[in-house]
Amino acid sequence: MNSPENASKTATEASIAENLKTIRQSLALGLSEAKRDAGSVTLVAVSKTFSAEEILPALHEGQRIFGENRVQEAQSKWPLLREKFADIELHLIGPLQSNKTAEAVALFDVIQTVDREKIAATIATEMQRLGRKLKLFVQVNTGDEEQKAGIAPSEAVAFVNRCRDVHGLDIAGLMCIPPFNENPGPHFALLRKLAKDAGVQELSMGMSGDFDTAIQFGATYVRVGSAIFGSRPPLVSA
Repeated sequence: MNSPENASKTATEASIAENLKTIRQSLALGLSEAKRDAGSVTLVAVSKTFSAEEILPALHEGQRIFGENRVQEAQSKWPLLREKFADIELHLIGPLQSNKTAEAVALFDVIQTVDREKIAATIATEMQRLGRKLKLFVQVNTGDEEQKAGIAPSEAVAFVNRCRDVHGLDIAGLMCIPPFNENPGPHFALLRKLAKDAGVQELSMGMSGDFDTAIQFGATYVRVGSAIFGSRPPLVSA
């Protein structure tokens, strides 16, 4: 089970705690069934669109790794939360605009969405300027969807190599978001193969509805939002 019954509405503090326990149990069971080591998958709690107040219950439950889609939204809530919880690790899991790169490098610890030459170059510049070294993933558009960010699968290995050789970036792994309403298994298998070919170890794949499948294919990070926090409130401009 990986979608708590109360995910149809914004979760309460008590239900968020219960949801986190359920997800953690599901992760442990999935790893056991896949004959993988306990703790070999990291849970990224996707907190995009949720307020600082709505995130607090997860923090109180011991969750420290969170994912956000937009730099400006993250800036509005995480600096204050970090004053109370200094060990937070923040992942950018949404597309990065080049004019937001400096802010992203200053705020985030991990960027999972490196997907084009300009972003790679700008990240390298800003990390050097700010004296920060972030963990980086290349996002792969495994479904070749026109509307979705990510490097094409056919270009992924060469792009990882350029990130290393041209821009001096240490790419930790690959990330993908399979097409909606498609079997995610072939996409996870493709990402795993590309990661092996590129010589990277980390795989960020699997969300609320399919992280159990992602574990079977070797995910090292899963990104779970609605199964923890409930359905997302309406998006606001930022």
